[in-house]
Amino acid sequence: MPRDYQNLEQLPLAGEWRAGRAGKTLEVVDPFDQSALLSISMANAEDLDASYRKARDVHPDWAQTPASERAGVMHKVVELMDERREELLGWLIRESGSTRIKAQAELAAARAITLESAAMANRVAGMAMEAQVPGKESRVFRKPLGVIGIISPWNFPLHLTQRSLAPALALGNSVVIKPASDTPLTGGLLLARLFEEAGLPAGVLSVVVGSGSEIGDAFVDHEVPRLISFTGSTQVGKGIGKRAVGGDHLKHVALELGGNSPFVVLDDADIEQAVDAALVGKFLHQGQICMAINRIIVDESVHDAFVDRFVARARSLKVGDPAQDDTVIGPIINAKQRDGLLEMIETAKGEGARVMLEGETQGQLLPPHVFTEVTNDMSLARNEIFGPLVGIQKARDEAHALELANGTEYGLSASVFTADIARGERFARQVEVGMVHVNDMPVNDDPRAPFGGEKNSGLGRFNGDWVLEEFTTDQWVSLQVEPRQYPF
Repeated sequence: MPRDYQNLEQLPLAGEWRAGRAGKTLEVVDPFDQSALLSISMANAEDLDASYRKARDVHPDWAQTPASERAGVMHKVVELMDERREELLGWLIRESGSTRIKAQAELAAARAITLESAAMANRVAGMAMEAQVPGKESRVFRKPLGVIGIISPWNFPLHLTQRSLAPALALGNSVVIKPASDTPLTGGLLLARLFEEAGLPAGVLSVVVGSGSEIGDAFVDHEVPRLISFTGSTQVGKGIGKRAVGGDHLKHVALELGGNSPFVVLDDADIEQAVDAALVGKFLHQGQICMAINRIIVDESVHDAFVDRFVARARSLKVGDPAQDDTVIGPIINAKQRDGLLEMIETAKGEGARVMLEGETQGQLLPPHVFTEVTNDMSLARNEIFGPLVGIQKARDEAHALELANGTEYGLSASVFTADIARGERFARQVEVGMVHVNDMPVNDDPRAPFGGEKNSGLGRFNGDWVLEEFTTDQWVSLQVEPRQYPF
């Protein structure tokens, strides 16, 4: 096995590994026991500017690198992920509070999108078109955008960075990453090490670890990036979108934002199977997933049976040390997030939701909380939860279930359970979201399928040919091969 990566406190900035120049230090801690993991000298606006300009300078050579060589870098990264599997899993557990179950799923997803990206490098194609002018040939070339800025979140840091990073690089773009302050290693620095070891040229990828107050606006406003890829809250995403299209330098955006995923159980559903799916869809990574179940909507004819089984199963889930193989619910990422969830619990009680399951908070560990008699006007149903809390709503019938499911400003992911697959598909196509899963949980991601939301859940699509289109642009080139006759 290779030696674990060393000197992880250094940042890859504009082609060299060094400390940032902000004069401030970021202390990275384990959310489970608050132990110190790393101390990083943060980057400032000067570091950011240098990284963007270096990315622009080296971009032409990287874009002209044969697709087979760019694909080869992706394949090498996959090999390194396999060789360094335990090292990467360990950092996901320690830095992001991932249980081992979740860390394994995340690493598998990051690996899969890297493999898919290797294939993307060879799928870029142009076309020849009929021209309306005599003696003219008309051609369309698909080209990389140039420099892409990635702002990644703390909840699935490795995968949700790699989901943009690997396709961007495979398609010939250069990249600057701003990872979340809670997860700078798994959200950027470890990936930079992997790509460097895989042979990516210096300067094609930089990682700026810095405070949002110091470099956040500049990251989006800067003249160099052609696209900003952001995964995070709707509130922040809206601000990024406004800056990207309303500033001095127009640029593309790919925004994967908040969710309020409905999990619908119709009257003919297999209750045991629905409960099994709901448990994972709600409590994987403590519910800190954009696609996680936010609302469970159950037909009144099977409501009580579902609630009884769901509560019993949720009560049995192990809460504790995320490094232990059988732990299902690990720590909330930070104190601010935990305190917000505790406030949400008290609000739900004050609004009249009925408590079916609760437990005491121990440090950053928050056990499952389940509420019934929840209505769509309650905060528990209106807002994205991002924690191990859930409200169960009772639907009169299928039409009412659909009304409840669509009664939100969000539209990311959804699920519906029914014994009739055709019925499930009809229902799914009426749900106002970007992704719907029949007889499965809403936490699904496939590197070849379009990932993204509707309404206030985002703009654009990731994965497969959809991200290929997001991260490239078309250029029309016409060739006048015979002299043209002009009107004057």
